[in-house]
Amino acid sequence: MPSQAKRSRVVVGLSGGVDSAVSAWLLKSQGHEVVGIFMKNWEDDDDSAYCSSNADFVDAAAVADVIGIEIEHVNFAAEYKDRVFAEFLREYAAGRTPNPDVLCNAEIKFKAFLDHALRLGAEHIATGHYARVRWNPREVARSAEDGRADGRFELLKGLDPAKDQSYFLHRLNQDQLSRTLFPVGELKKTEVRRLAAEAGLPNAGKKDSTGICFIGERPFREFLNRYLSHEPGPIEDEHGRRLGRHVGLSFYTLGQRQGLGIGGVRGRGNAAGEHAPWFVADKDRHRNTLIVVQGHEHPALQYDALQADDVSWVAGVAPPPGRHAAKTRYRQADAACRFEPAEGGFALRFDQPQWAVTPGQSAVLYDGDVCLGGGAIASATLAALSPQRSTDPAAA
Repeated sequence: MPSQAKRSRVVVGLSGGVDSAVSAWLLKSQGHEVVGIFMKNWEDDDDSAYCSSNADFVDAAAVADVIGIEIEHVNFAAEYKDRVFAEFLREYAAGRTPNPDVLCNAEIKFKAFLDHALRLGAEHIATGHYARVRWNPREVARSAEDGRADGRFELLKGLDPAKDQSYFLHRLNQDQLSRTLFPVGELKKTEVRRLAAEAGLPNAGKKDSTGICFIGERPFREFLNRYLSHEPGPIEDEHGRRLGRHVGLSFYTLGQRQGLGIGGVRGRGNAAGEHAPWFVADKDRHRNTLIVVQGHEHPALQYDALQADDVSWVAGVAPPPGRHAAKTRYRQADAACRFEPAEGGFALRFDQPQWAVTPGQSAVLYDGDVCLGGGAIASATLAALSPQRSTDPAAA
């Protein structure tokens, strides 16, 4: 909790949501000198019904007024477009499915925002993320660059397992963590709502945002259609039978069920699976063909190994080879695996097959509650195609 930190000048990212509002209130209650910053990260069609930052700023300003702190409106839209959105489009155009929230945290919220806060004389920044930071004096920093030979900062999962956001924060480094507070990381969401109501914060009952950080809760395909070229093509099952037409491969992701336009197809496959839902299993870019299969547990959706690149480690260096746990998507349960570092990346082999492992998404490594870091999934191996191996996980 931030109460463990000495009283200091803290700049809080106020988004207009209840989590950042309670973060600011907690810090002010603990005697910190608190300043609020509202970050505007997107300008294109910002006056639309789906993504108006003006409404969020009004909520953030109302919170600042109740708490009794100053708030500044800062525009990071140019940085966002250069550092996050351009990469987002490159990944989609290449047929992968990126996670812009991961890059946004690393490049905007904990880089551009942190730099701005330091110019304001801040000793720490704070956000409403459900995660924790711990200084571990027993862990010798293995990166000589951070200058800390007596320990290192660790990124921990938030205590509310349903809200933990460490997955999105795995690219943070020692310098960023040394200056970061996560006031609600020790709390359950229900407690955050209760504290907000007791403090009289005007957004205590505000609905959580579920949209991607810059897009908001707008139709995703309609949004991407403005920025990506697309060519319609066939939808086929794994036997090459044509089932329909797709609107452009970039608009689909592995494991996708909704929006395929082939629901209710009967008489295909065996009798046991004829009513099972369809899922995207592959994208054949050479033939501009979307491959779908029936049934959530279809072998074409089960992967037992992956290779990752574009890695980032919280400690500054990769952990040693060995057994860990990993997530290949947000809200996924930790999956036991064997970790093997490689030049420019790493490989994971899972004890049990993982569903729809998707290139472009993040593979994040954990040691219990400690988030070690991770990388972008470059490729994955179907369990059905892997060589036979021992069923003893210790031998993997």
